[in-house]
Amino acid sequence: MQSINQLIEHPLLVEKQVTLVLKREDLLHPFISGNKYRKLKYNLLAAKAENQHTILTFGGAYSNHIAATAYAAKEKGFKAIGVIRGEELENSWQTNNTLKKAYDDGMRFKFISRSDYREKESAEFIEALRKEYGNFYLVPEGGTNSLAIKGCEEIITKEDKEFDVVCSSVGTGGTVAGLIKSSFVHQKVFGFSTLKGDFLRNEIEQLVDNERWQLVTKYHFGGYAKTSKELIEFINLFKDITSISLDPIYTGKMIFGLFDMIKHDTFAVGTKIIAIHTGGLQGIAGMNSVLKKKNLPLLNI
Repeated sequence: MQSINQLIEHPLLVEKQVTLVLKREDLLHPFISGNKYRKLKYNLLAAKAENQHTILTFGGAYSNHIAATAYAAKEKGFKAIGVIRGEELENSWQTNNTLKKAYDDGMRFKFISRSDYREKESAEFIEALRKEYGNFYLVPEGGTNSLAIKGCEEIITKEDKEFDVVCSSVGTGGTVAGLIKSSFVHQKVFGFSTLKGDFLRNEIEQLVDNERWQLVTKYHFGGYAKTSKELIEFINLFKDITSISLDPIYTGKMIFGLFDMIKHDTFAVGTKIIAIHTGGLQGIAGMNSVLKKKNLPLLNI
């Protein structure tokens, strides 16, 4: 399955004589959003080959990965278990749009404290989950593993060879690793981190086989799931101009950063850029409830 490439028309792009195309991975599937579709593809095939019947994974309150895994598991005939960060959600998850949708799609939850959540990759923690739930196919938080990267390598196709620059948001590093591995030798990949700090650079280095990439770390807006009035207003204006919705966790931050770089002449005249829309739009309703409490502007849906 391939997504469409949509040419972006915007005054700044005309002024700077830069071409920007958005690869609409958000349109791949109505419920399995963007790169999550890519990451789950080969993992679910592996689970079936192993004759597994249950998928277990991890995520937070508004996790795109949790929502996508729940629906994908239902679609492919698996049971699904979500280990959710934040024990306080156990009595309120029904009011959370993401978790309610995942539950309606068949996922059942285990809510744990943030301190316990930090142990989620330990052998002891996984063994305790197996004792509780029996055998399952484990998909890591965010979905990133070797099979996820294999799926994300399929985002870039031979038709994308005309572009000079490839851009993607970065959460766990799996999507951008797939893009780096499948990019053409003349292309440079820019990964826009949604997390504070530079630690993802080392993790990505372990996953890729070339140096044609750069991690951009200045557009995180305070860290994962953090936002600001400036970002929200940018996303709403972008939609007004292009009719394309962006999520505030991933793609919105990438496009904000990319436009800032274009504004400051990071790219030469004539540069052709393709940016990956990784979806995540299901989280907008939940984010708007948070923004409302903070008296910030709401995202246009």
